[in-house]
Amino acid sequence: MSLMHLSFYSAFTLSGLGLAFHRTHLISALLCLESMMLSLYVTLSIWPAENQATTFTLMPILMLTFSACEAGTGLAMLVASTRTHGSDHLHNLNMLQC
Repeated sequence: MSLMHLSFYSAFTLSGLGLAFHRTHLISALLCLESMMLSLYVTLSIWPAENQATTFTLMPILMLTFSACEAGTGLAMLVASTRTHGSDHLHNLNMLQC
């Protein structure tokens, strides 16, 4: 495994660990999700160039599209929860009360 692959795998793993263990604010969870998507995007962008495969060149664009939709939805949820609950703390959000 090259140093570049190790850095992308460790970035994805650290983002997942941050999402699992640092769950106080909704904005920190969204930032962890965005860093996971960024590491996947860079990995999917480099992978076809390494393997000389032109059939997978559309995958990073699709991934970037879904990442933008995820970011917009996440920010809309952040604004809605801040307006209704007064903060973005995750312990204030209870799905049983909605």
